[in-house]
Amino acid sequence: MEDMATLAINPRLLESLQAAETHHAAGEFAQMDDAAVMLELRTGNMAGFDFLIQKYRKPIIHFMYRMVHNQAVAEELAQEVFLRVYRSRETYRAEARFSTWLYRIATNLGVNYARDNRHERAASTVYLDETDAETGTTPDVADTTPGAETNMLRRERMNAIREHVMALPERQRMAVLMHKYEGMDYKQIGDVLKLSESATKSLLFRAYQTLRDKLKAFV
Repeated sequence: MEDMATLAINPRLLESLQAAETHHAAGEFAQMDDAAVMLELRTGNMAGFDFLIQKYRKPIIHFMYRMVHNQAVAEELAQEVFLRVYRSRETYRAEARFSTWLYRIATNLGVNYARDNRHERAASTVYLDETDAETGTTPDVADTTPGAETNMLRRERMNAIREHVMALPERQRMAVLMHKYEGMDYKQIGDVLKLSESATKSLLFRAYQTLRDKLKAFV
């Protein structure tokens, strides 16, 4: 009774206890596989859902932004992604990596939005100057020399990259975004796009080759 009275008088103590409990739960989930956390959610453990949101919210928003080029829309779509995750808690099966399943949901939502709002889609800068860790190549030549002329050429190159990336066929565009920005390997990308690993490699090769061909003027 004394403890309850203390909590009633000092609600901040209750908040502190709840925060400590949440922190403890997050620590436990951090030691678990994401699929196992999802299975915890299926049993009704909402702390597992909070953990997954905290872990993946920012990456999913960034991924959606590169697809829809609008921050507010990206945040709304990310919210829808996690809503679908929650709705699927009862039927979830750990047949693939949780992140693969999550990005498949995000990809489908982003593709559908882009199709429905193609005329409203704003341009966005896409940076592909980084060397591909697996192939050792870049779709264009990165020039880091300082100077006004160099900056102007870089802006022109970035505009050209943006235009040609967005003009890639849908699957190629999605594969490039996942490969370059999400750090996903061929198998993970293939799982999201429902392609074999060899087909994914071929898809990315064609995408990067197209970009190199289109960007020859900047070589």
